[in-house]
Amino acid sequence: MTTSTPTSPRALRRARRRQSFARSWAAYRAQRTGMIGLVLLGAIVLLALAAPVLVDESALSVTQATGGRMEPPSAEYPLGTDEVGRSVLALTLWGSRLSLLIGLTATVVAIVIGTAVGVTSGHVGGWYGWIALRVSDWFMVLPSLVVAIALLAVLGRSMATTILVIALVSWSGTTRLVRAQTLTVQSRPYLERARALGAGHWHQMTKHLLPNVLPLVLASATLLVPSAILMESSLAWLGLGDPNVVSWGSILNRASDNGAVSAHAWWYLLPPGLAILLVVLAFMMCGRALEAVFNPRLRGESA
Repeated sequence: MTTSTPTSPRALRRARRRQSFARSWAAYRAQRTGMIGLVLLGAIVLLALAAPVLVDESALSVTQATGGRMEPPSAEYPLGTDEVGRSVLALTLWGSRLSLLIGLTATVVAIVIGTAVGVTSGHVGGWYGWIALRVSDWFMVLPSLVVAIALLAVLGRSMATTILVIALVSWSGTTRLVRAQTLTVQSRPYLERARALGAGHWHQMTKHLLPNVLPLVLASATLLVPSAILMESSLAWLGLGDPNVVSWGSILNRASDNGAVSAHAWWYLLPPGLAILLVVLAFMMCGRALEAVFNPRLRGESA
């Protein structure tokens, strides 16, 4: 009995992609810090997804709060209560959903913008490439937090505007990275052959350039997510987040405004702050491991 081998070009491409993924996964598993970060990140995401099952959403209601003002941890409230008697544990669990959603969504938007501008500017070049590079340089030198504060003051406070603002101040780094990789890939012989055979700009960018820059884009995304989460938390802590939703930053904002520091209510400040630290650490560990996978010179340093 003979086994059939893939003969069509599409089947061959799929087989090569599966082999490439298997090699990348094997290299990632060799990174101990990356696996620790992946497990930690998986646990945080599972807790965020399971928040409606673990704690009823009514626990976030101010009118249904039954605890005292800033009560310390107890059997009924394992992480204490806030200024109106709500469970800090419930606030932290539900806040993880919004913080992760904003961080991930803003990162996706920033990566899409940065990748599109980076690939097109590197491939097309000319006056368009020069203008795109100057605009990305301009965004890179601007203080991100100050620009985000100014934009939110103009556009208003909402989850959608927060995502848009974070994406607008975060795309330029990806553009520079993708553009540099695009220029490197363009000099390879198979791109010259594709151009000689009549391949157009769209075919070259989608079939040759984009697949070669995607690994770097993925590594960049894992490092951009913690920055986006920190940015959202900072904006919410400054009172520029959506006042109608609960996030880790908004919890810290309310704790600061209601005197949690002077009242020594550490249980009000520590859970959301520790949650931000853990999720940022998990993403950074995964990002560094992915960098080592796609850059063999770093494997010895990150293992």
